[in-house]
Amino acid sequence: MNEPDVVKALGALAQETRLKLFRLLVVAGKDGLTPSHMAERLEVAPAALSFHLKELSHAGLVTSEREGRRIIYRAEFAAMDALLAFLTAECCQGQPCLNAPTTACTNVLKRLC
Repeated sequence: MNEPDVVKALGALAQETRLKLFRLLVVAGKDGLTPSHMAERLEVAPAALSFHLKELSHAGLVTSEREGRRIIYRAEFAAMDALLAFLTAECCQGQPCLNAPTTACTNVLKRLC
């Protein structure tokens, strides 16, 4: 992931509703969620939800797929992994913390996931 893509992804996540929406889709996993389910869970109006999904989609963090009459939205896990890899690429200045399970870097990643 390059810097402009990282800025776009972080910008999309730097809004409370979009962050909650993305985390909801991460929890849903590969099954994804319909807009009506997300709107109900987050108590967001459908028009607002559509706007936020569009922003996350433009940032490459969310994909959508039509299944019959429904649209299923899913978190784009490859983009999330690339974002986390970019943010932690030089974690601990190359020290062994990357290999130890109780390190600060690992704890940060656990909190993010």
